[in-house]
Amino acid sequence: MTEVEATGFRVRGVHVLFGVIAFFAVIIAADATFTVMAVRSFPGQVSVTPYEDGLIYNQRLAQLHRQDALGWTAAAGAGPGEAILDYRDRDGRPVEGLAVTGRLERPATESGRIVLQFKEHGAGRYVAVHPGLAGAWDLTAEAKAGSGAQFVAERRLTWP
Repeated sequence: MTEVEATGFRVRGVHVLFGVIAFFAVIIAADATFTVMAVRSFPGQVSVTPYEDGLIYNQRLAQLHRQDALGWTAAAGAGPGEAILDYRDRDGRPVEGLAVTGRLERPATESGRIVLQFKEHGAGRYVAVHPGLAGAWDLTAEAKAGSGAQFVAERRLTWP
């Protein structure tokens, strides 16, 4: 048998231990960094009052049932600096005399919410002017008739 010559460095148990500890330290640091970044960018909270939102779910379903019984339809469009709504009844006639309000929100975030006031432009057409609109927005429009009927329309609009 021949003897192994000493080269000055040998991998010992302590080197392996430090290597394994360093490996897991890097993995844990990366996971912690990504977790903090994820929570800061979107904490997961969609509603400030989730329990209360759940309690009024049946009220929302009843409102949608009443809305179905009305037989109205709403078409939405995006014009230069304006949002346009057309309301029709079950027979295709324009629905006039509505008080229409709306809200624009970005699809991916709740920041930048815009409140709109629609004005009637005849024949069931309602227009809200807001200069500087660009990109994709989710429109929620609420129309109320003098009789107390209520109709909520939700549409995605895109401006160039």
